[in-house]
Amino acid sequence: MLAHEIRARVARGEVSPLEVAQTYLKRVWELDHGLGAFLTLNENLLEEARGVDPGLPLAGLLVAVKDNIVTKGLRTTAGSRLLENFLPPYEATAVARLKAQGALVLGKTNLDEFGMGSSTEHSAFFPTKNPFDPSRVPGGSSGGSAAAVAADLAPLALGSDTGGSVRQPAGFCGIYGLKPTYGRVSRFGLIAYASSLDQIGPMARSARDLALLMDAMAGLDPLDATSLDLPPRFQEALGEPLPPLRLGVVREGLSGNSPGVEEALEEALAVFRGLGFDVKEVSWPSLPLALPAYYILAPAEASSNLARYDGTLFGVRGEGEEIFEVVEATRARFGLEVKRRILVGTFVLSSGYYEAYYGRAQALRRRLRAEARALFGEVDLLLLPTTPHPAFPLGGRPDPLAMYREDLYTVGANLAGLPALSFPAGFEGPLPLGLQLLAPWGKDELLLRAAFAHEEATGGAFVRTPLGEAL
Repeated sequence: MLAHEIRARVARGEVSPLEVAQTYLKRVWELDHGLGAFLTLNENLLEEARGVDPGLPLAGLLVAVKDNIVTKGLRTTAGSRLLENFLPPYEATAVARLKAQGALVLGKTNLDEFGMGSSTEHSAFFPTKNPFDPSRVPGGSSGGSAAAVAADLAPLALGSDTGGSVRQPAGFCGIYGLKPTYGRVSRFGLIAYASSLDQIGPMARSARDLALLMDAMAGLDPLDATSLDLPPRFQEALGEPLPPLRLGVVREGLSGNSPGVEEALEEALAVFRGLGFDVKEVSWPSLPLALPAYYILAPAEASSNLARYDGTLFGVRGEGEEIFEVVEATRARFGLEVKRRILVGTFVLSSGYYEAYYGRAQALRRRLRAEARALFGEVDLLLLPTTPHPAFPLGGRPDPLAMYREDLYTVGANLAGLPALSFPAGFEGPLPLGLQLLAPWGKDELLLRAAFAHEEATGGAFVRTPLGEAL
């Protein structure tokens, strides 16, 4: 069942929060051993479920939380050996708000270490597999969350999106994934990768379920100075008639795609035209340059953010050689991809290279934003593939540059701070495909309305549960 259907049954007294928790926990124990979606399960889940008030807005709903979002008293590793025994003494705002409305944390999901990767192969513990084909990746870095929702091990999940890490795995796993407008959801409690790009986002098997999470999470947070005072009205917006909309198909996303992606684009455009959308092709000239700019700016911020872990291995600092030994031991606990990005970030910020690399990347970011603002003077929404192809095989991207190109269509929204939503739109063989919609700054509700209209028009035909019967 979809999350909003579970919630309705709990509200009618047909099923209790405890029964929902028991059912999902049993399914995780039966199926996750071959999938690797979870790093940690909530040992107190059943006790917490017994105490939930069925009248709360999210009572009976379980949420799988990406393991770079801190959960009080529940292990949070960021997919790294460096934090494998970290028990946070505080709660991320997004999680606290969900729990206050009756939702329960089912467990913490696998990810590429510190969110750095596009396949969940860079977890320090084990890779996650795609539920539709265990020989393929689920995407990354929120691959554990995407796999959990796709396999119906959890009805809802939280991920984080720095350059596409909610949307790309959502596309690979055939679910919905939203990167909100930067600041729409508080980042307090999100372990930082690149602070000007990071954003917590919901993942689910329907647009209505995304709305449930966003209404509970979004809004101003005094603990996050970058949070926005935009009151959420997502579920209300889904009930409103869809106005005539202008849809711009981004020309820079129309070449180099697999046959399945091209077919999905054609079918989606036919659906949107049938819904009354005015469709036209538009150009976002700087989009092809967004990828190199991102892989300068994000590592630069990461090199600063991850410097806080120097010396944390033993928790003390000495003098002279002792300091050196502690710092070196800490660095040895970082995985290869994290080290690679720290080194790139340190290089582009170093004397003599700052303006040549970091300064030019920031200039490109400003140009990308300006072009997006101009585009949204012509159209209401933009349409792009989420990825150029379906999920690739485990081990299929040994070249780091090839792995980075997986973010080709997703990084533009992060650099511009725009909301973007990946929705299921087709299959290539047995593998799901996603397309993404982008909206102007702060117009997140419009994205969900458009995705919901597509979902209703297609009867949810592109959402399937690959591991046994859906609950």
